[in-house]
Amino acid sequence: MEKAQKSEMIDMLEGVFDSAGVVVVTHYAGLTVAEMMELRGQLREVDAQFKVVKNRLVKRALAGKTGENAADLFSGPVGIAYSNDPVSAPKAAVDFAKKNDKLVLLGGWMGETLLDDAGVKSLAALPSLDQLRGKLIGLVQAPATKVAGVVQAPAGQLARVLKAYADKAA
Repeated sequence: MEKAQKSEMIDMLEGVFDSAGVVVVTHYAGLTVAEMMELRGQLREVDAQFKVVKNRLVKRALAGKTGENAADLFSGPVGIAYSNDPVSAPKAAVDFAKKNDKLVLLGGWMGETLLDDAGVKSLAALPSLDQLRGKLIGLVQAPATKVAGVVQAPAGQLARVLKAYADKAA
């Protein structure tokens, strides 16, 4: 890799580390190309990405950044999964690792917080941002639905009483 390419890669990694909500560090040794494509596809479905990285370049990119204390995780064949949503990348990585034991979760970081593999797994157990939004909308809509039901109830009762009188008179 030429010096210009290394500089470009470091700049790209710095951008990823600055903008990502979470970064998950993994060992991928033994994964086939097809399995890597499957992992990348699953991550892409949840707006996350996977990148195989050079450890030395990552350590340079982390210098002075929030994830600097995670530099010890970068040894051996390392790949990073990252996303803006703090739950989607860990969830997809953990789901893939459950099916394929060749992907080993080492840890990661979220903002200033360093995560071990158990921290990544507990983060993956949380609902995603889209799921939380759906629950919030459901909670907001529920009172309106109940109010409409309460308002309609007396009219429905009145209609049933009038129908009963009409049936009785006929």
